[in-house]
Amino acid sequence: MSMILSASVVRVRDGLPLSASTDYEQSMGVQQCRKYFKTLSKKLAQLPDRCMLKAGQYNINFISSLGVSYMMLCTENYPSVLAFCFLDELQKEFITTYNMMRTNTAIRPYCFIEFDNFIQRTKQRYNNPRSLSTKINLADMQTEIKLRPPYQISMSELGSTNGFAHLSAAEFKGTGKISTAPHQRLEAVTLPGIVSFILSLLCGALNLIRGFHAIESLLQNEGEDFSYVIAFFLGTAACLYQAKLFRDKFSPKRRKKQPQKRLIASKLLTMNMAKKRYECHLASYTILFAYANKLFAMIPLKI
Repeated sequence: MSMILSASVVRVRDGLPLSASTDYEQSMGVQQCRKYFKTLSKKLAQLPDRCMLKAGQYNINFISSLGVSYMMLCTENYPSVLAFCFLDELQKEFITTYNMMRTNTAIRPYCFIEFDNFIQRTKQRYNNPRSLSTKINLADMQTEIKLRPPYQISMSELGSTNGFAHLSAAEFKGTGKISTAPHQRLEAVTLPGIVSFILSLLCGALNLIRGFHAIESLLQNEGEDFSYVIAFFLGTAACLYQAKLFRDKFSPKRRKKQPQKRLIASKLLTMNMAKKRYECHLASYTILFAYANKLFAMIPLKI
């Protein structure tokens, strides 16, 4: 279904967001495109006044005028003529409502958030084609786009974010579809992550010692249960595997800069989110193993 998903108003000189629509779409692709919004907002002063960025299943269109840029996110099959008519309508209303002095002296982000009401109403109109036939003149916009087509921004022009370079589909082998890269650069490890790594090693060593003690007790007493030995060594293996995963996370080989063609494409989640989720898992595993060790400590062993 072709539709407008999001829109925002940004100051050109510093990328300060002045207003934005209230968005309910939370898919991975839309979240990634919102990050492109932030990246583009920092480069608006270097870009032409009418541009388009194709990001997979979505398009980002924006126009700039009088120091303010009007940006929108839509599905890839949404007509470009309607997209720029939508932006043009936002521009006219914003210029009419707010003078340049207020725009230039704004300090706080989203200080014109009340403009969101107009954005939402206009977005609903443009997502319902039946309500547009008599209210806008598509012929004028079509002519203007033919005479002065929007500048096509490539992913490589965005630079790199979170350790990844943005590549076009032609730079990938095969069908050009996005696949997981074999090498991914992650951000620096935080203190909670290092503590989790150390605790994993300590828990693994403690389980290993208890496992050998359980074997010794089993040899001395025929009535001992062999399941204790299995439990301790399984705990050791789990702790060491957890430590290995974390070692791979901050290994120098992972942080080494990779060739551009082997980096992941822009549609994947940023590694900042992956890093936080990864460390959350490590912390939860550490707590789980700590409770398991406490439980094992209550098992009587005859040495």
